Amino acid sequence: MNFNFEIDTAWCLEQLQKDGRITERNKLLIQTTHRQRDQLKWHPLQWIAQFNLIDQLHPQSTLTLNRLCQWLAEKAQISFYIIDPLKADVQALTNVMSQEFAVRNRILAVEIQPDQVLIATDQPFKKEWVANLEHSIAPKKIQRVLLSPDQLQRYLVEYYQVSRAVNSSQKASAYDRDNKGVEALLQLGDTQNPDANDQHIVKLVDWVLQFAFEQGASDIHLEPRKDAGKVRFRIDGVLHTVYKMPANTLTAVISRIKILGRMNVAEKRKPQDGRLKTRTPKGQETELRLSTLPTAFGEKMVMRIFDPEVLVRSFQQLGFEGGLLSDWQALTAHSHGIILVTGPTGSGKTTTLYSSLKQLATEQVNVCTIEDPIEMLEPSFNQMQVNAGIDLGFADGVRALMRQDPDIIMVGEIRDHDTANMAIQAALTGHLVLSTLHTNDAPSSLTRLHDLGIQPFLTAATILGVLAQRLVRKLCPHCKQESFINEQEWKHLTFDYPIEMPDFVFQAMGCEECRQTGYKGRVGIYEFMPLSLETKQLIGANAHLNQLREQAKKEGIEPLRIAGARKVLDGMTTLEEVLRVVPLN
Repeated sequence: MNFNFEIDTAWCLEQLQKDGRITERNKLLIQTTHRQRDQLKWHPLQWIAQFNLIDQLHPQSTLTLNRLCQWLAEKAQISFYIIDPLKADVQALTNVMSQEFAVRNRILAVEIQPDQVLIATDQPFKKEWVANLEHSIAPKKIQRVLLSPDQLQRYLVEYYQVSRAVNSSQKASAYDRDNKGVEALLQLGDTQNPDANDQHIVKLVDWVLQFAFEQGASDIHLEPRKDAGKVRFRIDGVLHTVYKMPANTLTAVISRIKILGRMNVAEKRKPQDGRLKTRTPKGQETELRLSTLPTAFGEKMVMRIFDPEVLVRSFQQLGFEGGLLSDWQALTAHSHGIILVTGPTGSGKTTTLYSSLKQLATEQVNVCTIEDPIEMLEPSFNQMQVNAGIDLGFADGVRALMRQDPDIIMVGEIRDHDTANMAIQAALTGHLVLSTLHTNDAPSSLTRLHDLGIQPFLTAATILGVLAQRLVRKLCPHCKQESFINEQEWKHLTFDYPIEMPDFVFQAMGCEECRQTGYKGRVGIYEFMPLSLETKQLIGANAHLNQLREQAKKEGIEPLRIAGARKVLDGMTTLEEVLRVVPLN
């Protein structure tokens, strides 16, 4: 049977009732409800989905748009497709057909395979476009798939906008391959009235940022290569390539972001730092920290996104469990001393500090911070930013803060002898100092201070405790499956510690919810080492690292790998993920 018709609400309701998915009453309700003007343009399924009707065949679930689409796909005997925007090659997809043709027929190319092209539609019984398109993409075949009307509406606009912006910026700069043309073109963006050519780049930058917020990325990498540049997003700690664009367009995009971040656009030989404030689609103010690096093919830029939702969290969300939480709160209740949080870049140190300070910053205390740069503006703290241009470093900052009568001081990072020394002086004179340090685990942070030139007896007198942390990806709750455990890997992770091997563990599978990665969100694992009297005596006697580790083990302090193993036992993450993240010392 070869039908060719457009489905409408009446047809959908009739068929749904026939298939026993809705009752007569539901059908009448939808038929008699008045639509607003903007709802007249809606697809029938979008209109039906709005009523949240109970699916009569599966009474525990409602007829959402996705369920309705699946029903229609079965009806039309084609598969239901969900676009993963991270994997789409926008340039190639938009070359399949013109935007006019796509909009007129409400179709969109969604995937190109070696022998066929997947064309998505939300009107599966309309087929008059097939013959025309077959001619133009021959020898490849057309495979029709169903797409939810929401996705179709969105990506019809988005894909063509992005590819048009790239092509237009290409044309604009085609006369000069030396990137100078692009530069000259962008200098115009400094003035209040940007040039028309500039608009394409502006659109591209907006699209990249919107897309990153939507996907929940923590970093955006813009990397120039020889002929094509890459845009990559770090999502849950892993990089995904999202788009490839011509090198000179990428140069223009980076220059545009440099203008926005008030950086020197002409300077391309020196690394630079800047920051940018923007609003997410949800309407929250977000900070972006920018950093450029000169590479062989031009400037690379990384943007770190500081989402306000992420930076201040409750301890439960961070992964602080019962005993650890009470010990940490007892430690931060001290009136003076130093508390260190350690770990590599991107391990969530700042988040832990901010969340702890937020708890401590009551009306009765004065909390002052000194940071490079200020990661998030917080009304309950007094924040100061280091500024190399006027010789205001961490050490000078702490010196100034001491005269401000603070109760709690947060130092962004201890990098050198002066800062470490000032932090110690502040702790000795009755202030609580919180700071971060870049080391692998908790015991090695003590020896790191000695490397910076601090006398061991001072360390022993001031340090209250050290928290080492890492972030591991959490398994997606929708698709995780039980599997057998790799005995060798488990022993490798837990040697020297008596932890029973579980009978089974969970493994990552991948579904639509988690974009086929098998993981969704991250949680912290912690090694918490409060300094006991014995440890302080060891430090005072200038003990080496292994002695400190042995002492920590005697006191029952579990290293990061064991904290990770416990998360595997709880079914929160996988063994591979823990082994990827933790140091195995």
